[in-house]
Amino acid sequence: MRSPRALIPLLSVCAAAAVVTAAATGASIEGLPGGGGPAHADGAAPRPEAVTINTLSWNVCGGTGCPSGAAPAKLTKEIVQRMRATEVGGRTVRPNAVLLQEVCDGQVRSFKTSLPKWSWVFAPSPGGEACAAGQGRSGVAIGTDVPLTAHRQAKLPAPAGRTRMALCGEVQSWSTRVCVTQLSAGESGQWRRKEAGALTTLAGTGRILLGGELADVPESPALDPLYAAYAECDQSGSSRTGAKTRQDWRGTALDKTDYLFIGKSAAVSCSVPADQVKVSDHRPLSAVVRYQ
Repeated sequence: MRSPRALIPLLSVCAAAAVVTAAATGASIEGLPGGGGPAHADGAAPRPEAVTINTLSWNVCGGTGCPSGAAPAKLTKEIVQRMRATEVGGRTVRPNAVLLQEVCDGQVRSFKTSLPKWSWVFAPSPGGEACAAGQGRSGVAIGTDVPLTAHRQAKLPAPAGRTRMALCGEVQSWSTRVCVTQLSAGESGQWRRKEAGALTTLAGTGRILLGGELADVPESPALDPLYAAYAECDQSGSSRTGAKTRQDWRGTALDKTDYLFIGKSAAVSCSVPADQVKVSDHRPLSAVVRYQ
């Protein structure tokens, strides 16, 4: 496990300019409560209580063309094991929020049985791969160990004939909005920037967790709206960095395409396994996020 960056509160910053940029993209968004504005940040409301959220974001690659595509039960077992214990900063923590991409509908149904106290919401990806053994189709999912409410799917900007989706929900007890998405590789940077802008509008400001595979590297200008509005758990100061998460068929880490964005007032520690993960072509991103 690579050494995480220090758990130090990040400087607060106004994200209004980024939100204005996002609004100008023409995104088709089905608004969350509050219209995608501040997540539980009503000025008349009392200050929310401090909360620590142990988060796992992972493209598990559940489709038939994936490393474990022919063995969905094996992949399900591996996901559950990581949900019960993951490593952050050299210590083992138990996640209480999980953001999954390319996960099968049937696998999410299995999670509801093996982790009955968790709340789950799943959205199939448009054109998502079929999964083996009657596991349905692949998509994105959010799981939390406390009630997850007001979940919505939102269309992101995309070329004609294509659809990109994001999935969000509200965790009232954390005063936090949680979102997951997967952007497709191969699109032009212009479209990916529009998608990133739409995501900032959707997630809003305040306490947020926004994770997923964004199919681009940190220094890409396409991700500017997200980095302007939020902090990314594995960046170093103002530098857009992070451990490599995407692997080739040999298990060699190639680049960082997986992200967890949080409010800039949060403190965070973030880790990615240093060794090959055999069940997927992506390594998971684990973080401890503290909102004061």
